[in-house]
Amino acid sequence: MTLLHLLVLAVVQGITEFLPISSSAHLVLLHEMGGPRADAIALDVAVHLGSIGAVVIYFWADVRAALTGLCHLARGSRDGFEARLALGLIIATIPAVLVGAVLALTGWVDLLRNATVIGWTMIVFGALLWAAHRFCPERRKVEDWRWRDAVIMGLWQALALIPGVSRSGITMTAARLIGFKRHEAARIAVLMSVPITLASGGYLMLQVGRSPVSDALLYNAALAAVLAFVAAYLALAAMMRLLDRVSFTPYVIYRMLLGAVLLALAYG
Repeated sequence: MTLLHLLVLAVVQGITEFLPISSSAHLVLLHEMGGPRADAIALDVAVHLGSIGAVVIYFWADVRAALTGLCHLARGSRDGFEARLALGLIIATIPAVLVGAVLALTGWVDLLRNATVIGWTMIVFGALLWAAHRFCPERRKVEDWRWRDAVIMGLWQALALIPGVSRSGITMTAARLIGFKRHEAARIAVLMSVPITLASGGYLMLQVGRSPVSDALLYNAALAAVLAFVAAYLALAAMMRLLDRVSFTPYVIYRMLLGAVLLALAYG
């Protein structure tokens, strides 16, 4: 893989992972344009881990609170923000893990990776994000997150296994539908990405482990992870700052335009 291809892959993943515009859709398109590669899965793992590292650093206070909450849960205590946050993240991850296992075992996950599906999901779920932002009240904060909210958002998150839906986009939509402020909705959605990304990354690592790994692949994967980390951190910082002043509308417009292009290519 050339340095330019590696750079494009890592930067696209890093930028799109936490914006509501579907990183998986962009990765699928990049792989389609570049043709099949034996190292595609390994590099996907690397850029996902690099991106999740950016979340841990940027939201370290919340990540630390969740880790503290795990200790509280282990001692049988569910009181306090830390324990509620940890429990909520666990609950919200379960639906996507179960649905993901079904899709992987049945092979349906590969059938969904095509331009027609991505085009329609980009448009439909972009419109849903706009409607949730436009018509739903903004009154709740992360500290108000309860296990019932985690169940709802976890079920919505499972839909993101369909390419083009966008994991961050659908969880932000779900949070807005149940009354969270847009900045808080993004904060919860990004925190929810940590356990599910680690789970999917672990699954992909098992696939990578079935084949011998060369020194060149390890070098490319490490470089891709670092580049994705930098791109993700900058994109995440920009999004969280802009959401204080700007709505989700620019992301919706982007989704609509890209979805329209994909459908034109698919049907043309």
